[in-house]
Amino acid sequence: MTEALQSSEEIKSYFLQNQIAFEETLLEEAVTVKDKINEILRIGNINLVTNAHQVVGYIIDGQEEDLKLFAKQEGIAWATHSIDLSFKLEWIQAIRRTLWTFLQQYDQATPNEVAFDFFAMEKDINTRVDTFLNTFFISYSTYKDSLILAHRQLVENLSVPIIPISTSVSILPLIGSVDSFRAEIIEEKVLTEVSVSRIQTLILDLSGIVEMEPEVIHHIMKIIDGSALMGCQSIITGLRAEVVRKMVALGLLFDPKTKTLGTLQQALKEYLIV
Repeated sequence: MTEALQSSEEIKSYFLQNQIAFEETLLEEAVTVKDKINEILRIGNINLVTNAHQVVGYIIDGQEEDLKLFAKQEGIAWATHSIDLSFKLEWIQAIRRTLWTFLQQYDQATPNEVAFDFFAMEKDINTRVDTFLNTFFISYSTYKDSLILAHRQLVENLSVPIIPISTSVSILPLIGSVDSFRAEIIEEKVLTEVSVSRIQTLILDLSGIVEMEPEVIHHIMKIIDGSALMGCQSIITGLRAEVVRKMVALGLLFDPKTKTLGTLQQALKEYLIV
């Protein structure tokens, strides 16, 4: 049989002649996936049956590089559309079982004077199937991680909306919950933006924050101090009574040079006068 595998054109011809029977057997093996084929095609434009024939062709021919490349492409496609991995695992195992079934039928239907070498055949076929599976999952995981990182970076950027309102004045409106993790991101991005954009006046509007933990207050103080070292004046607006009471109770006070105003409107009125 190993010599027969080396004659891949004969085997592929056999599979082509029995293509319909192969697909029927494959769908019988993939109990769960067969009901999801149209949905997967609609979601990700992934034709599982067509792709199965392509995978089988690469396995029979021993085209490992093409097999890996196709597995990588499949991994990216499944990760992009967040298709359930359990379907892919079941589908590939169904391909493996169906491939074995038809290789056995081919062996029985083909006159063969060479002794049947099951172990060599098992090594060839299963190694290639496993190569596809491993490459697919690595590709899926790598691309999924990159998507998560990109999404996280987008969220981080949106969480620090530094809005330029003139060539030298910018606003940083902080809204919602600010924990120590988000405060660190805010500190890093604000100081970077002050340096890059040469901001001279930064208005930090805190009216959207009801409560701040002490470490968050410390981060805001570091933003003010760091910005001052780069020649940027910080203006605090919208401090709520709850936040002020906590700061006083903890003995935390902004630098005396830091100007505070009751509302953002007051700051805009004062710092947008040309």
